[in-house]
Amino acid sequence: MFPHHREREQPIFSTRAHVFQIDPATKRNWIPASKHAVSVSFFFDSNRNVYRIISVGGTKAIINCVVTPSMTFTKTSQKFGQWADSRANTVYGLGFATEQQLQQFAEKFKEVKDAARLAREKSQDKELANTALSIAAPQDLSDDLQSPPVMCVNGPEDKLYRSQSADITLSSEKERIKKMLSEGSICELNLEAEFFTLQDSNSKLVAALHEANTNVAQWKKQLVAYQEETERLREQVADLEAHGGHGPSDLLKDELTQSLEELEALLKAKDEEIHILQNKKTDYHEIERDRDQAIHRLREVEMRNSELERRIQNTEQNLSISLEDRDRIDTELQRAIEILDIKIFDLNDLRQSLVKLMDK
Repeated sequence: MFPHHREREQPIFSTRAHVFQIDPATKRNWIPASKHAVSVSFFFDSNRNVYRIISVGGTKAIINCVVTPSMTFTKTSQKFGQWADSRANTVYGLGFATEQQLQQFAEKFKEVKDAARLAREKSQDKELANTALSIAAPQDLSDDLQSPPVMCVNGPEDKLYRSQSADITLSSEKERIKKMLSEGSICELNLEAEFFTLQDSNSKLVAALHEANTNVAQWKKQLVAYQEETERLREQVADLEAHGGHGPSDLLKDELTQSLEELEALLKAKDEEIHILQNKKTDYHEIERDRDQAIHRLREVEMRNSELERRIQNTEQNLSISLEDRDRIDTELQRAIEILDIKIFDLNDLRQSLVKLMDK
């Protein structure tokens, strides 16, 4: 998608929607930015603490918007919402297939906007601490505070699934290559989302594994203590059985036997817990293997995208050459037709002359 950003940006949310942009001339009508529903994703740049909304249609980015605290996502109908980007001087609109998808995107937009606000406040506090200056006047954000124009409720939805007629018809080979490239981009986004999920699961399992290892160490110490106590109680019971009536009373013997049984039950329970933790450790290794497989698949998709980009460039060059050859052939054919017309006209004159001679 964007190779120079992939190393530092991570996907945090992705959905599919029809993308629109406001008409810059009228500021009232919507212009479709995509013929079909495309992936719309939130990305986070940990190096700069920046959140972005990115959507790619084929090989072109149709949304590349940095989320700021002043932005507001407005739901104008049950399946349509919009927000304004003052940096790009435009308004984006998204049409979703269901109301639930619109609600999920709106919640994630608010969450990302709050996170961007906290990141900006933290950056400002850090800058003030390093420079030891007094509190500066707040920045003029009049451009960002402009509220997006609210469109009519049913306006965009009526045009949501209408396709526009193409002005120029491309060759079938070029369309096929572009479709393959688009599918590769969607697959890459899905793999990035899957890789992000695996990373999150891996972090949780690592924390659980550290906690489990700590508990196992403590339980092993308790197990050794319980084993020593068990051996001591067994020796006492053996002494009581050997001495018979010369030892302590039968009541003390019963108490020791009961304590021994309780310790054995506790040892059994601890053994079961250790077995469960060992199984969790096995699951952690499986998650690591799945993560490695996802990384491998992501690299394969990147290589495939590079190959598809190279092929579409070659196809465009071949198409351009073919169009030039076709124009040249058309010119030659037109010239040949003109010559043929002249020859036919001459033959016709000759025929009429021969007919006249025969009549005489």
